[in-house]
Amino acid sequence: MRPPAARLSALSPPAAIRKLFPALAESTDVYLDSAATTQKPLPVIETIHRYHSSRTANAGRGTYPWATSLTTRLARVRERTATFIGAAHADEVVFTGGATAALNAVALSWGLAMLEDGDEILYSPSDHASNVHPWHHLRGLLARFGRRITLVPYRTTEAGRADTADITAKVGPRTRLITTSHLHHVYGGLTTLEELRGQLDPRILLCFDCSQSGGHLPVDVAELDADFAIFAAHKMFGAPGTGILYCRRRVHDQLVPFLPGGNSGVRLGDAGLIPDAMPALLEGGTPNIPGILALGSALEVLESFDVAAIAAHSRALTERLIDGLRPIHGLEFLRGPARAPGAAGYGIVSFTLDGITATDLGFVLGELGFLVRTGLHCTPAAGNDDSVRVSTHIYNTADEIDRFTQCVMTIAEEVT
Repeated sequence: MRPPAARLSALSPPAAIRKLFPALAESTDVYLDSAATTQKPLPVIETIHRYHSSRTANAGRGTYPWATSLTTRLARVRERTATFIGAAHADEVVFTGGATAALNAVALSWGLAMLEDGDEILYSPSDHASNVHPWHHLRGLLARFGRRITLVPYRTTEAGRADTADITAKVGPRTRLITTSHLHHVYGGLTTLEELRGQLDPRILLCFDCSQSGGHLPVDVAELDADFAIFAAHKMFGAPGTGILYCRRRVHDQLVPFLPGGNSGVRLGDAGLIPDAMPALLEGGTPNIPGILALGSALEVLESFDVAAIAAHSRALTERLIDGLRPIHGLEFLRGPARAPGAAGYGIVSFTLDGITATDLGFVLGELGFLVRTGLHCTPAAGNDDSVRVSTHIYNTADEIDRFTQCVMTIAEEVT
């Protein structure tokens, strides 16, 4: 029997789509926080349950059927993941404990090994802390060994994208890495760095945090010309504690082990550890087997909907949300699609409302059945204000957006 997801598409009735996600099917609340984590479809839930309830074993160790079948299944998920993100080779896909672990793997596996005194990394202080703190941590570690690197901040445009003109002005002869959010977690602006193509020294590596874009819109790491790309499975219908790190083959010889130990792609030689092939080099220890298997099921569900159709759906909802919120007195949009020229949007909109804090507004909205994110949204840059963030996915509807904007309008009339 084919799984329920195989019979659904983005054009299926909203009730049928909602039924695929048990947490939504049993609730009347409107979930508008998919940038924090997506709801889990039945095939993902069933995959995790099956692993723990039937033929539980470790992978890559035993030679008995339970173990070898798991090894084969994990290899297939890796191949499927490579295809899903546009990687040319399966060995460019590393499974990690999440997006934060993946970004730290880049910092520690590549940065510690390759950066020299005086080198520079360009980054955005307004990005998610997971794409800010690892670079500061790396700078501190290197300083202990007498290598001083510089972190060069660049600006963000009013449309919520990385300011490529500012990046161009700040790229120098010692620039070794440019890291950016592909889809900004608060502003909802899409950054591809396409304007920099052909202008950069080939030695400068590009790192894209695709935590918000993966599973929300089509992502092709080859089109991005990415050397590193990071994905969070729990934001693409998968389970928490599972991440994807794409490492382009051209950087493989620049990497050192991230978690040396059991099954970690290294062997002990007379002069120390001898690295083995990727991706085992960065996958020490027992993998998150149910999480990786669940990722395979999540990708199947995403493909059944068609990620391009998901993106089109979120764009329509974004535009509807902005049009509904714009007339509200005292409401101010943060950077992003609401300030971008022309129609735009990828499912993320953030705003504030005069007369009430974002935290209080989020609480009131929650009491009324609208579940949104409030606060600083894991953005470490000083000077940022709390805001309300709305984020959508395929299970949200135009009616939910209309009811939400009407609710915000009613609250605004009472507090302003």
